[in-house]
Amino acid sequence: MTTLVLLSGWGCDARLWQPLAEHWPSGMTATTPDWPGYGARPPLSAPGSLTELADAMGDDLSPDAVWVGWSLGGLLAAALLDQLPAPRALVLLGMGERFCHDEGIPPTELAAFRQAFARAPEATHRHFLRWQLTGEPDPRAAHRQLRDLLGDDSGADHTTLAAGLDQLAGLDNAVRLASAPCPVWHVAGERDPLLAPRLRECADHRLAGAGHCPMLSQPTSLAACLAGIAGRSTP
Repeated sequence: MTTLVLLSGWGCDARLWQPLAEHWPSGMTATTPDWPGYGARPPLSAPGSLTELADAMGDDLSPDAVWVGWSLGGLLAAALLDQLPAPRALVLLGMGERFCHDEGIPPTELAAFRQAFARAPEATHRHFLRWQLTGEPDPRAAHRQLRDLLGDDSGADHTTLAAGLDQLAGLDNAVRLASAPCPVWHVAGERDPLLAPRLRECADHRLAGAGHCPMLSQPTSLAACLAGIAGRSTP
């Protein structure tokens, strides 16, 4: 049996993955652990500490599984390759070696967002949830679906969210991924507004008709893609 560990990104807890549940092929198991500070999971004492994060997530991130990190979840999963035994493979969904890119989200735009979050965290979080869906075929429908899954609650405490924005600004996995201890796959929605065009074009798998949230707009295609990668990663 092949296991996928699905890891959510900034501002969304593990409920985001529910649309994939009915699309997994026989013999495929998917777990969806929350990051510390999300859902019912208590936050870390130092939310930005990768060492604390590795200690908290060690039981969830099995070396016998394929880790799938979406957005910030991909950035963190790649960073944890230095801290935990390597998985069978790492899938970066909607994320490159780093978050900021001059042709995607430049550092100045992220800095402005961090300032807005410090002033009005709830409103800024709601704005982000809408904005990240602009690349989906029907952004309004995707937003309704997201609200049905997550409700009006951010699903995370503000300290954890603020630390996540710091990680988006500061984490760079270029060196880690250049000598990664496992296969690394890049998967992107062909219309992802958070990724630079060059990163979308050079992804190992591009999902047609999807933006940054293919688990909402293209769950069948995303599940098939991830299952295929997992199948190739099983001895």
